[in-house]
Amino acid sequence: MDIMQASLEKHKEWGGKIEIVSRTQIRDRQSLSLAYTPGVAQPCLEIEKNPDLSYELTRRHNLVAVITDGTAVLGLGDIGPRAAMPVMEGKCALFKEFADVDAFPLCVNSKDTDVIVETIANIAYSFGGINLEDIAAPRCFEIERRLKERLDIPVFHDDQHGTAIVVAAALSNACKCAGKEIGKLEVVINGAGSAGIAIAKHLLSLGVGNIVMVDLYGILAKDTQYDNPAHNEIAAVTNKAVKHGTLVDAVKGADVFIGVSKPGLLTPEMIGTMNEKPLVFAMANPTPEIMPDLALQAGAYIVGTGRSDFPNQINNVVAFPGVFKGALAVRARDINEEMKVAATKAIAGCVTDDKLRPDFILPDAFDRSVAYAVAKAVAQAAIDSGVAGLAENPLK
Repeated sequence: MDIMQASLEKHKEWGGKIEIVSRTQIRDRQSLSLAYTPGVAQPCLEIEKNPDLSYELTRRHNLVAVITDGTAVLGLGDIGPRAAMPVMEGKCALFKEFADVDAFPLCVNSKDTDVIVETIANIAYSFGGINLEDIAAPRCFEIERRLKERLDIPVFHDDQHGTAIVVAAALSNACKCAGKEIGKLEVVINGAGSAGIAIAKHLLSLGVGNIVMVDLYGILAKDTQYDNPAHNEIAAVTNKAVKHGTLVDAVKGADVFIGVSKPGLLTPEMIGTMNEKPLVFAMANPTPEIMPDLALQAGAYIVGTGRSDFPNQINNVVAFPGVFKGALAVRARDINEEMKVAATKAIAGCVTDDKLRPDFILPDAFDRSVAYAVAKAVAQAAIDSGVAGLAENPLK
């Protein structure tokens, strides 16, 4: 039985991957009176007087909403909110398993940006953070921006920022292995959607030398006007030489290829035109832009993919659980760039120099120390950058 059929059978067996478990036992009148009426009236009144007590008197302090509209689910596309539920449940299970953060899936039946924003804003008081998931670009940019403006809890689109954090950590360690300097890198990102643009912005904040973005219609350049405002914005700060052409032209002389696009788009011949010791992160799932064996045969020095059956899996699971755990720990109002940089450095630092090698540039997804290391760094960055509600880092 292949993994797809086996997974289907397990989902039938599980009947869902998460459940609600009570933190209190209600076995007699006394315990009923404490957990519910009449005793529960007192915490309600205290929260009415001081809303911050909702973090102490309810589970809000450790609860994240995982929210989608079902328009960009995995590599499946717009399959709708009901069909997205297995992925949202899986994300919630990962939160709990890797960082002991409680998460609840919410699938919104609307593609209207206003409706989605209002829906999320209206339920925000129940949660300590909002994880946006599998929402198509460019709508995802607007939804996140507007929610960040309205809410006093962190809003984080993992397809954008979780991906960017992990790619940056992988690139940092790959550069160590290859003897390349971040500030001198020529990076090509194939795929100018939500993930590709977020990766570019994050890499620029880390001081990467130059980035060339490529989409379906070719290289993005600042002297061209695009229908997508996000393309105009990223074109203005990338492609310093104002190159034009296709992916073939973009990769000539490049140090790094980052693919968040479609299978088979990078050829061995293209890798042959890259700079010495080329770094190839082909992350299209389930089939990458080039298979690792072909990339290595073509001269790639380091190859990473999104898959668990090849070395150097570039997987968000080493980022988002710890990012949210750290943000929640200090009641952060936002997950800002300083916190994302801290997460990147923490993930990269989990691979010590004695373990670092071309086929091991990121910590294993099942290394339980990673989420805590990320959380500790993110919490401190939130405090240092002024977005934390608490003055002390409880994760020290």
